[in-house]
Amino acid sequence: MTMRSLSYDHSHYAASFNVFLKKSTEHQCMQEFIQKKLPGIISSVGHEKSSINVLSVGGGAGEIDLQILTKLQDKYPGIIIHNDVIEPNSEQIMKYKENAAKTSNLENIKFTWHKETSSEFESRMKTSKEMRKWNFIHMIQMLYYVDDVSATIRFFHSLLEPGAKLLIVHVSGTSGWAKLWKKLSPRLPVVDRCAYVSSADIKQLLDGAGLKYQSYELPSVMDITDCFTEGNKDGELLLDFLTETNNFVETAPLDLKDEIIKDLKSPELSEKRNGKFLFNNTLSAIVIES
Repeated sequence: MTMRSLSYDHSHYAASFNVFLKKSTEHQCMQEFIQKKLPGIISSVGHEKSSINVLSVGGGAGEIDLQILTKLQDKYPGIIIHNDVIEPNSEQIMKYKENAAKTSNLENIKFTWHKETSSEFESRMKTSKEMRKWNFIHMIQMLYYVDDVSATIRFFHSLLEPGAKLLIVHVSGTSGWAKLWKKLSPRLPVVDRCAYVSSADIKQLLDGAGLKYQSYELPSVMDITDCFTEGNKDGELLLDFLTETNNFVETAPLDLKDEIIKDLKSPELSEKRNGKFLFNNTLSAIVIES
């Protein structure tokens, strides 16, 4: 069997992502950022506006999006918010709609979902010559799945209104992900898109483009203990997510599997605490000015 990118199978990706969320503090650290830092970041994006346009690139199931929208509503009560969501996974869009329906006090938010990738959205915008502008754009954990990270950031940055902001949340250059990918990415699947980049790479691109930004580190861990129990379903799905590989255990060469298991246990990537292995899942939040 050939190793294939996890993005090849949307259902399998969703299953592995759900285990990742269950086993990590990913959403908790983002929630803390939204509570403590986001109000200051969005303090000017809706200034003297009759409505606010928000673009979510890779909105997933909407859990984080809805928290961001709630903060925007708190900051700008009574103002209509037009929220466009780009998401290629139909299962995630369905969950997003369900989550939105269960969330109270969204009367002033108008949702539009676009079932497409960011590159498909870009092509559609350029073909239609619409080139709408937004007051706030966020790209949360999605730049792994684009063909050209630099070009994607430049395009969405070009859609910002004056005074608007672009928020990127991505794995930190200090995380276990960055160290794992730096060593092993040449041996992991490259088909079906997967960019093994960290926030350090993104900052380098932004510096080269002369874009002004601020960066925040969001400490996070993921319990990967199940990865070391043969036949453990959650462990296998976590390994898929860690390697961005569909059915890693079944398709990877034995030497690669052994090497990754060894690396995941190393202090460089994980901390052993109370008998559990906690992988360094630290994120970076990068806020780019218009």
